[in-house]
Amino acid sequence: MNTPAAAFATTPGPDTATGADQAGTQRHHNEGHGRRLTAAFEALEAFPALAESRNRLLRLVSADRVSTSEVVGAVESDVALVIAVLRLGNQVEGKTRGRVESVVQAVELLSPEAVQSLATRARTFDFFERSSVWDAAPERFRLHGVATQRAADRLAQEAEYEHRDRLMVTALLHDIGKLVLMHAYPGYPQQVHAGARTPEERIHRERRELGVDHALVGGVLARRWGLPKAVASVIERHHSDDATGEAAFVRLADMLAHYAQGGAVSPTELLRCARVIGLGPTELRSVMYDLPYPTTGRTRQIDPCPLSSREVEVLKRLSEGKVYKQIALELQLSTSTVRTHLHNIYGKLGAVDRAQAVLMATERGWL
Repeated sequence: MNTPAAAFATTPGPDTATGADQAGTQRHHNEGHGRRLTAAFEALEAFPALAESRNRLLRLVSADRVSTSEVVGAVESDVALVIAVLRLGNQVEGKTRGRVESVVQAVELLSPEAVQSLATRARTFDFFERSSVWDAAPERFRLHGVATQRAADRLAQEAEYEHRDRLMVTALLHDIGKLVLMHAYPGYPQQVHAGARTPEERIHRERRELGVDHALVGGVLARRWGLPKAVASVIERHHSDDATGEAAFVRLADMLAHYAQGGAVSPTELLRCARVIGLGPTELRSVMYDLPYPTTGRTRQIDPCPLSSREVEVLKRLSEGKVYKQIALELQLSTSTVRTHLHNIYGKLGAVDRAQAVLMATERGWL
């Protein structure tokens, strides 16, 4: 693959130009190409957040008791909020500067006041109040980004992928390069993608018509924003035929999002990409079946658990329907000690009974 600099300088010149004329024409095209992309990069500074996402985040960070997991969930639901929080987190002085790869890391690093200030300043869009600058682009972009993020999360669960928090970011932001091309070229994507059906066909059209593709441009934009290399490289390589690791997860998730939204995808490419991340046809069918339904599976543990390891063991057995005597026998404790642990658990969680304690711990990913 071309380097970003080389790719930006690759725009086909006229077939009839030769020698010095061709070089001059090529230079003129390249300069215009570069100016368009630079202007588009700058325009992305004003890309808006969904008004409802911004408002929900403000309510959460203004609450008396701020829940890290709920704040992370609110940020991760919106492209502009993820970008803003990650950029701010990566600017904090110290050993984490330039190394914050997930919203979880950024929210833990930033104060609620900092997140509140960021959200307050965020530009917003609303379905019922169209912007003359972006029109419907933020809606379409967010819907596909969230669908890809959800598919990636389901794949991570199936493949037991360890970098789930970072994957939530790279999956949501994988198409940021499309926003750049949309702003730089009035004919994008309709004219550039004309006749193309699958993601593979569309990426080839971009390379042929523009000399670059949205994945490559997205990687450049992520680096321009100061996001870590691990994030930028996944965005840049998510359409590569030889994509491996997290880039392969995002590539497959992107195809699955198109599939779930009724778009055309290549069964051969789906299976090939699934095998790269260690999934076979059986696992892939399971993921494809689950996509139209609400997300289930392993809850992410974000909020710090206030319970001791012994208290977690007691509560886990309680969630399995075991009585005090069974729990005491398994953990080699007395029944009175089990009762003491449960009393402490209720106090720490603010629960009134065992059912509420189990529910609260499960929702927060502690069980």
